[in-house]
Amino acid sequence: MKLDSKIFDSIRIKPDKERARADDVPRCQWEGCTRPGTHKAPCGRGAEGKYLHFCIDHVRLYNKSYNYFEGMDDTQVRAYQKDALTGHRPTWKMGTNKGPDEHKPFRRTWNADAQDPFQFFDGEAKAHREPPRRRKIKALEKRSLNKLNLDERADSTAIKARYKELVKQLHPDANGGDRSTEEQLRQIIQAYNILRQSGLC
Repeated sequence: MKLDSKIFDSIRIKPDKERARADDVPRCQWEGCTRPGTHKAPCGRGAEGKYLHFCIDHVRLYNKSYNYFEGMDDTQVRAYQKDALTGHRPTWKMGTNKGPDEHKPFRRTWNADAQDPFQFFDGEAKAHREPPRRRKIKALEKRSLNKLNLDERADSTAIKARYKELVKQLHPDANGGDRSTEEQLRQIIQAYNILRQSGLC
């Protein structure tokens, strides 16, 4: 191969570009350094996307002393880290977004034509919706409710109120030390514990 051929010159273009690129590298921005600044280092908080150029020795020194949170106290750092979870974008709690009129909840319009047989998206329908059905009462739970003189439809509040009432009524301390109602009190406590363990109160 001849060294003065046109093909050889075209092969040598890439190293020339690399040499030209090396000439474009800025000088190290460390005070008093004249070496090329081949390494980028971030400028700091509030200047994201901007970089300083240092040589390898000075970028190591800069990185050792770099602190993104410099000038912030612990409370500000925690608040910053909490906001970073959402990318520093505002967030709202579910169901609290307001429309143009602050006193009225925001009305959906994006799916107004969609079928909603169970009225999941209609806020007004929620108020008129039937309460959830209670699970079927087991025989032991039914007997426990009967001990408290309550029917199957009794809710948690009614069960607790009736239990407190019967305990006050049957406790020996409330009857001047009379222990004749002690067995009945024990049955009431046992019935209440069964209802509590089954999740009815």
